[in-house]
Amino acid sequence: MHTPLLRVAVWSLAAALTITGLVAQPWAQAQTARPAASASLSAERLARLDAMLQSYVDQGLIPGAVALVLQDGKPVYQKAVGWADKEAGRRMTMDTIFRIASQTKAITSVAVLSLVEEGKLGLSDPVGRYIPTFAKTTVVSGSTTVPARRPITIRDLLTHTAGISYGVQPEIASQYAAKGLGPAAGAGWYFADKNEGICDAMERLGTLPFVAQPGEAWVYGYNTDVLGCVVERVTGQGLDQVIAARITGPLGMTDTRFFVSPEQRERLAAVYASGDNGKSTRAPDGPLGQGAYVDGPRRALAGGAGLVSTARDYGRFLEMIRHGGTLDGVRILAPHTVALMHTNQVGTLHSPNGLGFGLGFETTDRYGANGMDSVGAFGWAGAYGTIYRIDPDARLVTMLMLQLLPNTTDVREKFPALVHQALLESPKVR
Repeated sequence: MHTPLLRVAVWSLAAALTITGLVAQPWAQAQTARPAASASLSAERLARLDAMLQSYVDQGLIPGAVALVLQDGKPVYQKAVGWADKEAGRRMTMDTIFRIASQTKAITSVAVLSLVEEGKLGLSDPVGRYIPTFAKTTVVSGSTTVPARRPITIRDLLTHTAGISYGVQPEIASQYAAKGLGPAAGAGWYFADKNEGICDAMERLGTLPFVAQPGEAWVYGYNTDVLGCVVERVTGQGLDQVIAARITGPLGMTDTRFFVSPEQRERLAAVYASGDNGKSTRAPDGPLGQGAYVDGPRRALAGGAGLVSTARDYGRFLEMIRHGGTLDGVRILAPHTVALMHTNQVGTLHSPNGLGFGLGFETTDRYGANGMDSVGAFGWAGAYGTIYRIDPDARLVTMLMLQLLPNTTDVREKFPALVHQALLESPKVR
């Protein structure tokens, strides 16, 4: 039987030799390419993206960006515009590395579900089985704290219905800060500078009160970081090893990891911030700036927000999902499992207006609920400005990668709109 490291090496070699789709395409290194022929996408209309992205750079609203649109797994639009690091004179390229923050959540969710498929973990398992402090949790209720009415489960964490926030609410902020969590302790979701394992932080989290009863509200927070700890406890390995062995290694995602290697340093985009005037300026060092993705302790592997990646790498991950768990002959998940990820599991808890949430992705359940998204489209975004969507009806994967925190521009709204206005197929309105 192969060891995990040997399996990764074998898969990486196989990917390099046999992948004839995304990896082998020249677009992986090109900065700009003419749209490929497509019966349903207008090349003339896609070109409107060029003008929009360039205008945002020229106005100083964003430093730079990488845009990638795939249809049927092939690039129909790709563009690297502006600066990866303006002060250093480095321009954006298609292989620029980005901090993807909450786009990490989908990858960690796949790791969790792969363990469910092997019978090593159950969706209804109480989290307290793996993290003892979660055996009996508490919830803030007015000015008091009450016991949770039932245990938090793995399903609750995957759907963000565990009641766990990032500690931003005034009634709990000081308690979270005292435990080294929440915004007072940094960026709330940010762990790259922490000199401890993620399970150490999650053990402390379990002693703190949450803001809703399990299963009763959609609350965005440390849910997927807790799942990352569960993965480590179940496998006895670091989350980075599990993700490499089960996902990024088999898919040939060579630039997706928790920390940037020294040789990749010059490919990592700098972080900028929207100013009061809307113009972007270089962010300082620290959790809300450049972060510790190169020179950090490299100990806290945050399953909710810790990875870096490229458009090419993340595109391969999304194509695997679009194909029902497989890509280039490599099976990561079963089709039924992937369907759970992008089928609404929470009713109207996430939104009463046509958006749902599955076991890892936000879902579009009504046409018009999320711009021009088709019904059945799904995706998410990241705090540094990245955004992605999979539209199965249109056979599209779309990504916009940038590093802007905070981001007060509307570029993440305009990008998907300009992609869909180029789509000449009538939507299936259901």
